[in-house]
Amino acid sequence: MRRMAFVCLSLLVALTGCASRFVDFAPDEEAVYEQPIDEVWPQVRHYFTSRNFAIRETPGTAALETEWREEFAGSRVAAYWHRYLVIARQEGPHRSKVVITRESRSANKALKAAGAELVWSVDGRTAQNPSGIGSQASMDAALQSFSTDAVIQGQSQQTARDTVLEWKVFREIAPVLAQSAKKSSDVPEVVVTKNADIECGVPILGLGKVARPGNVVLLGELHGTQQVPHFLAQSACQAALQGVPVTVGLEVPDVNQERLQKFVASQGREEDWAKLMESPFWRSPYPDGRNSDAVAYLLEALRKLRGQGLDIEVFAFDRPPLEGDAREEVMAMTVLEVAARSPKRALLVVSGNLHPRQVKGLPWNPDYRPMGLRIADVRPNVFSLDIAYNTGTAWICAVDAQQKLDCGVKPAKGTDNGQRYFVHLFGGRKDGFHGIFYVGTVSASLPAVYQGMEPAGAGG
Repeated sequence: MRRMAFVCLSLLVALTGCASRFVDFAPDEEAVYEQPIDEVWPQVRHYFTSRNFAIRETPGTAALETEWREEFAGSRVAAYWHRYLVIARQEGPHRSKVVITRESRSANKALKAAGAELVWSVDGRTAQNPSGIGSQASMDAALQSFSTDAVIQGQSQQTARDTVLEWKVFREIAPVLAQSAKKSSDVPEVVVTKNADIECGVPILGLGKVARPGNVVLLGELHGTQQVPHFLAQSACQAALQGVPVTVGLEVPDVNQERLQKFVASQGREEDWAKLMESPFWRSPYPDGRNSDAVAYLLEALRKLRGQGLDIEVFAFDRPPLEGDAREEVMAMTVLEVAARSPKRALLVVSGNLHPRQVKGLPWNPDYRPMGLRIADVRPNVFSLDIAYNTGTAWICAVDAQQKLDCGVKPAKGTDNGQRYFVHLFGGRKDGFHGIFYVGTVSASLPAVYQGMEPAGAGG
């Protein structure tokens, strides 16, 4: 619907039906103002300037571009940059909308596309846009003012429309509309606990349907990619920013539990990193992707988010040297214990995609009961999601022709569904999964010790 109401935002306590519905953190609906551009635009401009965004604009136009802003400053693992292109459009004689496009650039390689080192750009200036706002040439010129230019341009980027921020702006500058609008069952719930001071990347479509209080979300991954830990970091940030406490579960030996907890609660000093990385887990002679530099990035991102006041916790649930059914039982019991202690938290639990399945049997063992099935037998609201990705590479351990374990960068064949992260539910279970989480083109993440990650958080 195009005439939007925001009753859930102002009457969240009274309208319990709004709070109980499954919704998406990234709504498809557009925020449409019942005022013309000349009334809306000054307030939109003030929204960004009042939050200390430096802006560039062409006089006489309803468009602006913010300068790059760094988040997680000082961290060589989790730091990234973002900026916005904001354009107001007339929708009728007395109606308008504001379209916001968000661009992120990161020192992390998770979003780096093939051929990204090549720069192809044209001058974007036109008679209607003499400053070239929003063009690639304009972006390259802006980046030249940064001493960290090589870092920003040399890694990864992601660009997409940010409907969540559009609704944040709407909520801020259209309170009269929110108060007077009639209740609608189609209103998107965009409840923000932090006032846009924390940026969580381009909104993950469909995430809000599963990352809800009391839910257990089991993510079946392909080990050894940059993208899965990056997806998990952004998911935790976006859910926590919506007021959902998040606990992240990692397929890491549970003897590391105290190290993980202390690190995410630490200042990220060199000694904090040293205590985390001195565990034998990071120095396995057969690193299978669970101890990669991307996992170190994830832990650093969770630490930074906690430091900014978001309610995020982490736990380990693997139990080597157990294998088979015994291992699945112990992992399931660990997850269930954490869930029982945290009934109002969302659990995001990542493991190899054999473990989350909610169906009995394997081709070589018809009686096999995976962790996901064991958890779902005990509690409701357990969602199992299988990974989906575009063809790329991953750090994989596999048995070679000589029956020896061979670990390294190997091809990973997938299907192209674009580069934007999303969650898709099937509407039932298929092969033991309720849906997929898509992470774009995958790229291998090397073991953290190969990358010299131990002091990576210095200064962060």
